[in-house]
Amino acid sequence: MLFSIFLVILLGFIEGLTEFLPVSSTAHLLIGEQVLGFHPPGEVFPIVIQFGAILAVVVAYWRKFWDVTVGLPTKAEARQFALGVFVAFLPAAVAGLALHGFIKDVLFDPSVSLIVIAVALIVGGVLILVLERIAPAPAYKDGDHLPLWKCFQIGLCQCLALVPGVSRSGATILGGMLLGVERKAGAAFTFYLAVPTMLAATVYDLYKNRALLTADATLDIAIGFIVSFIVAYVVVKTFIAFIGRYGLQPFGWYRIAAGLALLGYIALGR
Repeated sequence: MLFSIFLVILLGFIEGLTEFLPVSSTAHLLIGEQVLGFHPPGEVFPIVIQFGAILAVVVAYWRKFWDVTVGLPTKAEARQFALGVFVAFLPAAVAGLALHGFIKDVLFDPSVSLIVIAVALIVGGVLILVLERIAPAPAYKDGDHLPLWKCFQIGLCQCLALVPGVSRSGATILGGMLLGVERKAGAAFTFYLAVPTMLAATVYDLYKNRALLTADATLDIAIGFIVSFIVAYVVVKTFIAFIGRYGLQPFGWYRIAAGLALLGYIALGR
């Protein structure tokens, strides 16, 4: 029992640490579960503790969300911001619903998921290193005021994260950079976009797996949720400053190293 709780805490820590870094939190959770031999209760565990990390954004940026919420009836700026986030959310919502069965049954199948993750980590790492060098000079430097068509394009980039190992934040930040959005502005918009995206995923997966929510499962989920929230809050408060100073290249090298290590683990027969 105590060891199981320790593993839940560890997975919550991994989720909170990696959700907003361009390294794929889903990949790290799946690797952690398979390497540790821990099988949390139902497919709902990873997605709900991910929402714990997303809730950290709401707390960290509570003033922004509050101002937008109370300003919707009277302020055009608030309505523009909310519409931009909604437009960016739509592509992943449609693709997620359409491909949910394939993603869960094929890409997340234990027999193939580690290989998919390893390849995605390496390819994503190489892309980070390359795109950091060739991205155009930014034309949009405020993540709070992006044009709707730019929001939609970033939303299309987010669809890539349906593949395990493709980071949601990495896809949107890098995609934004190629579209002329400044790195820190793209990170801020990624935080906002995460809220409806992960809320929708959480509600949908809770509904699909409602029969698995036993008392024991609920306790594990609650512990993972709390740990994920606390760790993610720290990351959210520091990430934008970090990439503003160091860029994304450290994460690119990490992804390549992690992907190669995972391929070695697979080759050795796990």
